[in-house]
Formats: sequence, C-alpha cells, structure tokens
Amino acid sequence: MTLMNFLVGLPVMVLCLIVQTALTFWCVRHYVRYSAQTQTGQGFWTGIRPLIVITLAMMVCNLLQIALWALLFVLLGEFGERHDAIYHSAVNFTSLGYGDIVMSKDWKMLGPLEAANGVMMLGMTAAAMMAILQHMIKVQQDALFAKAEAALRQATTDSGAAP
Repeated sequence: MTLMNFLVGLPVMVLCLIVQTALTFWCVRHYVRYSAQTQTGQGFWTGIRPLIVITLAMMVCNLLQIALWALLFVLLGEFGERHDAIYHSAVNFTSLGYGDIVMSKDWKMLGPLEAANGVMMLGMTAAAMMAILQHMIKVQQDALFAKAEAALRQATTDSGAAP
C-alpha cells in the first residue's frame, strides 16, 4: 500500500509545485513591474504595497494547495466532512502534526508526503518574499545614499570647494 500512497501523492505534489512556481513567478513579475513604475520616497504605503499584495497572494496559494490535498483525502473516502479534511490537510501541510485526526492505515503515508510538500512550498513562499524584501531594502538604501551624495555635492558647491 505504500507504493499506492506514493503513486497517488506524487502527482498532487507535482501539481502543488506547478501552482507554487506559477504564482511565485507572477509575484516576482508583479513586484518588478510595480517597482519600475514607482519612485522611492513616495510614502510608506506605496513602498510596502507590493509586499502586502505578494504576501496575500502567496497565502492564498498555500491555502489552495491545502485544499487540493484535502480534496484528495475526500475523494479517497478518508473524511466525510470537508472541514475535517481541510483541517487535517492544514495540520499536515504546515507540519504542525497535532495527530488528533488521523487517516486510515491504507492512506496514512499521504500525511508525511503532504508534510514534506508543505515544508518545501512554504519554504519557497518565504524565499520569494525574502528576495523581494531584500530588493526593497536595497532600493531604499540606494536612494538614501544618492540623497546623501547629492547633499554632500550641494554642500561642497555652496562652500566653493571643488568636489
């Protein structure tokens, strides 16, 4: 039965990877387009808006993946109620591992597969958000350095000294 668990679980893992990769690329492209259109120093909300949008999109993506695993559990007849399937899936996906609801012996191996999948997908989410945040910090830092250089040039020009 372990082989059957892998044969059923691996396609769901691949589907989750496709969903995660597609959304990650969309998020990066959204950020790149947004940052190219805005200038630094336009205000606090303007600066963090892309990160908020990306965080929400990534959370929805992770919830969708949890729902995909829950759907699989329902289709396999493991849970009669969607709520239990989604709860169990969320516990697995986040590797929380409460263990208060368990699957039958026949499909029990799907739990660790989903946990491994969830760790990778949540890691991908965190990595994408961190890369975007690092770029945002670099843009702000570059703007501050440029502003300081301009002030220094202006001060040396005003004092009559050569730059």
